[in-house]
Amino acid sequence: MVFLFQLSPHANIRYREAQVKLGQSELACLLLGLGMHAEVTPCTVGGVPFLRFEADALTDQQLSALSMHSAALMICEEQNGLLRPLEKVSHAYLPEDLAEVLKYKGKTSAVFTRMMMNCALSASDFFGKDEVLTVLDPMCGRGTTCFVALQQGMNAAGVDIDNRDLKECVTYFERYLQYHRMKHKLDQSSRTVRKHAVPTAVYTIADTKEHYRAGDTRTLSLYLGDTGWTGELCRKSPAHLLVADLPYGVQHAPQDGKRTESFIQVMKRALPQWRNAVRKGGAVALSFNTLTLKKPDLVQLLSEAGFTPLTQAPYDDFQHFVEQAVTRDFVVARKD
Repeated sequence: MVFLFQLSPHANIRYREAQVKLGQSELACLLLGLGMHAEVTPCTVGGVPFLRFEADALTDQQLSALSMHSAALMICEEQNGLLRPLEKVSHAYLPEDLAEVLKYKGKTSAVFTRMMMNCALSASDFFGKDEVLTVLDPMCGRGTTCFVALQQGMNAAGVDIDNRDLKECVTYFERYLQYHRMKHKLDQSSRTVRKHAVPTAVYTIADTKEHYRAGDTRTLSLYLGDTGWTGELCRKSPAHLLVADLPYGVQHAPQDGKRTESFIQVMKRALPQWRNAVRKGGAVALSFNTLTLKKPDLVQLLSEAGFTPLTQAPYDDFQHFVEQAVTRDFVVARKD
């Protein structure tokens, strides 16, 4: 049978130009994760971009998993030259506006973040499992990755050293909860890591009041601390997936503010900690600017930290142009 995925047009023209390539790779990752070895090819129907592949009739589980695709507007099967829409499965747990409303310069696209999350999930041992997963962003900034994970019904955890960014993340989330009148609980505390106090905020929420009362909840955990402490902060609750958009510059300030480190130095000390924060069989997806960090260098750093980078197709080419100073790519790796 022939199946076609219509791609949803993206508001950002630069991302839209790369969407067919990225969507093709993402769909191939999802198919591979399901054990379906199908070739994905781009095509147009009535001048509209689609992705095409051939496979046996999709099971309910396969259709549900493929419905996670970040850019899929409609899924169809071809019958006698005509397209028959299939019932796309929604995985939304919270409203889509959660990851979209907060705007700021340099914000990573929520669609791109969801694509990275899907590619990492497809490479993990947890794809298709009936359990609530946890997504960790060890450089969370103002929380886009965390909000995408929550919107999809996962637990989320974020670590960042910038008090201003985390404060804005918290302020936005609290206003969001109030606006949507979502029942929730906030637990604030302080963790001691390497003689440093790490302020911690844990939000417990649910999509409905009934689920909240029944204990069917999700959590957002935020830590104000150095990313090099991530493994210690998350030791009791390691994540299934780690997804991060690495800084696009070449310098990064450590917590004490007395010196600067090269980004390579930051990654060398952070990646082993990140590995400790991920469950066995889990996966990571790290996006980066190829103009300031070379892919072979990142692959080598991941390998040295004990990860297994996936360098073969369809995980081998997500590179795309963002702006004059940024050409973005991302790497997926497993913790075996």
